[in-house]
Amino acid sequence: MPTIHWADGPVHRSARWHSENGTPAPRRVVVADDRTKAADAYRLACEGTALLWQGDYHGARGLLRAFGRRLDRKPFTPGADPATSFHLHRRFRGHRARILGKVLVLLRDDYTLGLRRAPDVRLACREAYGPPQGPTVVSLRELLGVVGAHQWRTKGVDVPALGGRIHPHYGVFSPVRGEYVDLVARAPFPRAVRNHPGRLTAFDLGTGTGVLAAVLARRGVGRVVATDISPRALACARDNTVRLGLADRVEVTGPCLFPEGRADLVVCNPPWLPARPTALLEQGVYDPGSAMLRGFLTGLAAHLRPGGEGWLILSDLAEHLGLRTRQDLLTALAQARLEVVEKTGTRPRHPRAGDAADPLHAARSAETTSLWRLTPRP
Repeated sequence: MPTIHWADGPVHRSARWHSENGTPAPRRVVVADDRTKAADAYRLACEGTALLWQGDYHGARGLLRAFGRRLDRKPFTPGADPATSFHLHRRFRGHRARILGKVLVLLRDDYTLGLRRAPDVRLACREAYGPPQGPTVVSLRELLGVVGAHQWRTKGVDVPALGGRIHPHYGVFSPVRGEYVDLVARAPFPRAVRNHPGRLTAFDLGTGTGVLAAVLARRGVGRVVATDISPRALACARDNTVRLGLADRVEVTGPCLFPEGRADLVVCNPPWLPARPTALLEQGVYDPGSAMLRGFLTGLAAHLRPGGEGWLILSDLAEHLGLRTRQDLLTALAQARLEVVEKTGTRPRHPRAGDAADPLHAARSAETTSLWRLTPRP
């Protein structure tokens, strides 16, 4: 395991380093506390030095806010076109994340955070990291995300189309964008089995929290097989299936894209932007080279029963950002020998779509999420 080292007065110490995003262990670490001035700390962070906080917990959070204010003094400058703006904005956000990630904290060998007025983070850390493996240093920014994920997991997310709550685990994309769930809840089943949904077998590819598999089961689908390549997502989907009392009809399996066999309905909601994720949660948003989208399209016909359909749920945000064209998608459909039975779209309802201050507002405000009903060509 990677290790970081620091001097605590005359004593040299070390601990295991952990980063969910794969950030390398910092080479230079100094101790900081409530006596450390924010300006000095910010200068060190910009120079690449990490600060291991040993003061008050709320003082550490205040230091992060001070870093944020300084970073915000240099506003983002858009590029000449949407694609350039997108890449510049990701670089801008990446720089911000690197600086904020320089504030570190030490978790003891049972995940206790030994700072004054610190909350009990042990359960949240166990959920995110698994059993403790000795004293561990993490960035405070990551730890705050772990704590926030624990709160979401405990509270759950209300899904009106499901008539229940979904409990996302750490690192699994939460179904906060309800428009795509509503599309699956309303779409007509394939004609061949429309009047007998209990006989229908459905695959939910890239199930994440299991929300779409649960919606299909609640609609009366007799058997749903949900897949994912992420072990976290598989555990999360199984947990939600049991919570909702659907374990007798929803089977969660993986890691894989397609399960064995064929289905009357294959549903896929791939990440909608063809770019490389740089953080754990971004894996639900970014699909490098549209790999999952293309994998679904090329494998669909071989996994459908006669008369079956594939449902592709896809945002066109990538098109508005200049990252993919509509012709690219249509060409991929033609190459997979698929035809469109029907396409139903809906506008986003999430807050960022109406945030005029968002640097990508023009693209977000024009976004449409669509459900494409696909069948193999004769």
